[in-house]
Amino acid sequence: MEKKSIQFVLIAFLFLAQNGFSQELYMPRNIKEAYTKGTRSKDGKPGKNYWQNHGKYNMDIAVDAKTKIVSGTETIVYENNSNDTLRNLAIRFVNNLHKPSSPRSGNVNDDFLSNGLTITSLKIEGEIYKEDARSWGTVGNVKMNKALLPHSKITINIDWNYPLSKESGREGQIDETTFFVAYSYPRVSVFDDYNGWDRLPHTDRQEFYNDFNDYTFSVKAPKNYVVYATGDLLNPDEVLQPEFSARLKKSYATDEILHIANEKELKTGIVTKQNEWNVWKFEAKNISDVCFGLSDHYLWDASSVLVDKKTNRRASVQAAYDIKGTDFVNSVKNNQYALDFFSNNWPGVPYPFSKMTAFQGFADMEYPMMCNDSQMGDPVFAQLVQDHEVAHTYFPFYMGINETRYAFMDEGWATTFEYLIGIAEHGKEAADKFYKDFRVKDYISDRSAEEDQPVISMSTQVSGPGYGNNSYGKASLSYLALKDMLGDDLFKKSLHAYMDNWNGKHPIPWDYFNSINAASGKNLNWFFNNWFFTNNYIDVSVKSVSRNVVSIENVGGFVIPFDVIVTYSDNTTETVHQTPSIWERNQKLATITLKTNKQIKQVKADGGIFMDATPENNTFIVK
Repeated sequence: MEKKSIQFVLIAFLFLAQNGFSQELYMPRNIKEAYTKGTRSKDGKPGKNYWQNHGKYNMDIAVDAKTKIVSGTETIVYENNSNDTLRNLAIRFVNNLHKPSSPRSGNVNDDFLSNGLTITSLKIEGEIYKEDARSWGTVGNVKMNKALLPHSKITINIDWNYPLSKESGREGQIDETTFFVAYSYPRVSVFDDYNGWDRLPHTDRQEFYNDFNDYTFSVKAPKNYVVYATGDLLNPDEVLQPEFSARLKKSYATDEILHIANEKELKTGIVTKQNEWNVWKFEAKNISDVCFGLSDHYLWDASSVLVDKKTNRRASVQAAYDIKGTDFVNSVKNNQYALDFFSNNWPGVPYPFSKMTAFQGFADMEYPMMCNDSQMGDPVFAQLVQDHEVAHTYFPFYMGINETRYAFMDEGWATTFEYLIGIAEHGKEAADKFYKDFRVKDYISDRSAEEDQPVISMSTQVSGPGYGNNSYGKASLSYLALKDMLGDDLFKKSLHAYMDNWNGKHPIPWDYFNSINAASGKNLNWFFNNWFFTNNYIDVSVKSVSRNVVSIENVGGFVIPFDVIVTYSDNTTETVHQTPSIWERNQKLATITLKTNKQIKQVKADGGIFMDATPENNTFIVK
């Protein structure tokens, strides 16, 4: 072969190698092993050997409004669907966060602290275990006397109690007679195909990771207390006076907003059955958690909304709030809109549950079929927060996200849907302003090293504001950049494919990347590598303008969409939009040829919500 031919072949090989190898996304060794074992698949779907474990929980829970003690009797039928023999059970109890000895991500007051969980009885397969859980953190360990074999079940019986903390966080005492009871029962932690037992402690910053389980549970509450919970209320006639039970049932089939119980009715004791205690029974299946709130004075509103036009399925929409909770007067109306929007627009998947309840508390936090939100004193902001929490229905509750490790897989999507519903509610200009002010500005103006850590970094390993911005703003920007590049139709098709693949299962980031690649018919690893695996940030610069050719330098590295705004010598302007695809071949420099013969006076690159770290070099004046 001639020397020139050899050089040409060598250059071609190096080019192909460079571009081919760049398409491979980094994977930790344990993730590679999951794909090798066939529990995950490169086509984005669960592999042929995928499995996940399952529990059936039957719980009787009581809340003592005087002592503020929550107690429970719990039976778990736990199914090991893996090929592993389990000799230990990892038991998770998130509320041990309140124990003085538990590690936490921030400082707390004395009122936050409590003694945590006490187990008064523990049996596995009828065998008594001497375990009181007093030494446990948020995850405890039980070494089983008899191993749990693959593809077999065990029955676990636990009696337990714990005090509600006086200072409410994601749960606890709201006021003297109002409580939000979440993460309130010992649960078997997740045992999965890529990490085994999930033993990461809960430290109050990162959130949760749970199996999809079936729950039947009751809440024993004093008379005059109304209980609001995840799941369907099975016995309204046993706990409510006939008129109030009838109002609740009517609300399930109407768009009209009904006041199930007002202040006067609650004060006069005519709402609940006048037993010393009432037992409220609920059921929820194939769901990752359950929780409840209760109060003897919260106002109770309810209605419903059509969420699936194909089946005419409706979802109950409820609100429970204090007479001073002015933000919550419109909660039912706002959630009717939110459930309709999320079901029919973005993500465009019918709301998957039977109910959504807004409960006035302090957390601004999502739970399956519930949100616990603060009184803001600002109805617009309150609606946005509620929209965000309800959007979490899809991520992590429809999709079983490991929020502890990969918070961007749920917070980033909730932030994206919050922005998209905000456009529908308040217009694009207002939604853009809020998104920039609340989600992007602090990130892009903070030049610290924490801010430029790769999004793929485990959420437990990112510090300070870097955690929040990786999880919310940067992740959301990546999803919106992908939407801009693919266009709404292909983006929605790809998103739906991902959601169909992993609804009710446990996706990890590589399942998202592979699902989008397969559904879009494009190899987008160059895009995913850029947004998730690098230390990039947002910073473009207009490098040069030569006649009708504009060169844009990508100083920060993120492949963003942007507008090229051209001002001509006759003072007319033209805006040319560039999707992120302009960076596919060269992520450092983009060249745009304008279809014009006019003389150019000025060129500006404007990323809109993709705020620039150094906007002063985004404008080029032609001299």
